[in-house]
Amino acid sequence: MPSSPPNVVVFFTDQQRHDSAGVHGNPLELTPTFDRMAQQGTHLYHAFTCQPVCSPARSCLQTGLYATKTGVFTNGAVPMNPNLKTLAHYFRAAGYTTGYIGKWHLGGYKTPFVPVQERGGYEYWLAANALEATSDTYRCDLYDGDNRLVRLPGYRVDALTDAAIRYVDAHQQQPFFLFLSFLEPHFQNHLDDYPPPDGYRERYTGRWMPPDLAALGGSAHQHLGGYWGMCKRLDEALGRLLDALKSLGLRENTIVLFTSDHACHFKTRNSEYKRSCHESSIRIPTALCGGPFESGGQVRQLVSLVDLPPTLLNACGLPVPPEMQGRSILPLLRGSVSGRGQEPGAKSEEPGAKSQQLPWPEEVFVQISEDQLGRAVRTRRWKYSVVAPDKDSWGDARSDHYAEQCLYDLESDPCELRNLVGLKSHQVVAQVMRERLIRRMVEAGESAPRIDLAPVRESGQRTVSPDEALE
Repeated sequence: MPSSPPNVVVFFTDQQRHDSAGVHGNPLELTPTFDRMAQQGTHLYHAFTCQPVCSPARSCLQTGLYATKTGVFTNGAVPMNPNLKTLAHYFRAAGYTTGYIGKWHLGGYKTPFVPVQERGGYEYWLAANALEATSDTYRCDLYDGDNRLVRLPGYRVDALTDAAIRYVDAHQQQPFFLFLSFLEPHFQNHLDDYPPPDGYRERYTGRWMPPDLAALGGSAHQHLGGYWGMCKRLDEALGRLLDALKSLGLRENTIVLFTSDHACHFKTRNSEYKRSCHESSIRIPTALCGGPFESGGQVRQLVSLVDLPPTLLNACGLPVPPEMQGRSILPLLRGSVSGRGQEPGAKSEEPGAKSQQLPWPEEVFVQISEDQLGRAVRTRRWKYSVVAPDKDSWGDARSDHYAEQCLYDLESDPCELRNLVGLKSHQVVAQVMRERLIRRMVEAGESAPRIDLAPVRESGQRTVSPDEALE
């Protein structure tokens, strides 16, 4: 058992669908490294973003707060409040050295670099605020701690991975917290395309397509080959980073978290790629390895992006700040909380866990902005969303008035092709989900809203029992 505090590396991708991974059914062998990490470590099978937009999601992962608390509810509106405590602050206070490499997207937009006061407390810095604007596929331009331009060689994923390996090598004598943030597999904005490394698009164009994209189309036929190629290169980069940790003797004492800010629906749900309540927008691949996460198994409870900051602190023996709105998943690994899909384990108690004995929530809560001002809850079976009809989705963070928008039965309709909102047969389901949503909004610091009900429609043969409504 290592005596020194565990190192932590966050491997953070941008706009990656959960079904890009083999452990989620993708047959193209894109992610053998992630799959192995999920199978040998801890796989969060049902992991979701709490805000399917880049900057808001990033603010949530840095702070453990919902976007309405961080103030970053849209891209580029305002930089994250420099007075907010981030993971970097908590790890630095515990004696860690901290580093950030890659895309930040939490600063102002006055300069391509990020001023010191907007860097979230990270010490080592090699990043750009909007990496998609300062770089291209084979031109990775970042800025160092003195705001000097640094151009890294190679395909952008490889360039960032090389920088991360150099950081790990240079800091192996002290505990470190490294946040490695990629742009891929996000589209390259000025091209509206998903450019993989040379030769990778051809491997995957015209091959397997997820069922929702096969049904709805969008831009998938144009973009999916490149997107899969980007996911493949990211997985190869993950393997290189894990190999580097192993070669330096750090693998056993380093916690690695793989996750993404949101997913990608390829213009099937709105005119862009995310910003909706659908699985293709909010469900993300997430796994951890190292430390208490080795042989942790598959966690079937629903886990939110906002749960990951307290999880990392808890895993390193650090206290979870009471203001954090997420919860550590470690009690799920040792079976000390109840909840659907629990995988019992024999893990020892870890210090700093928050509300260990409380039941794990049966739903995740999602705030949505930009394309719409919306809110959603998702349980094991049901998805329910509302939209604010009289608010500016870019300028308003919240509303006290919403209208029902979507209700999906994920058991019979996992691709969310049939909206059940308003059906007579599903009025009890909608009522239960509406109550869940209002409760979660209040818990997140919002006011209880008025929700207009959808017009009632005939149900045909459909019926739902009261017990089913609670699933």
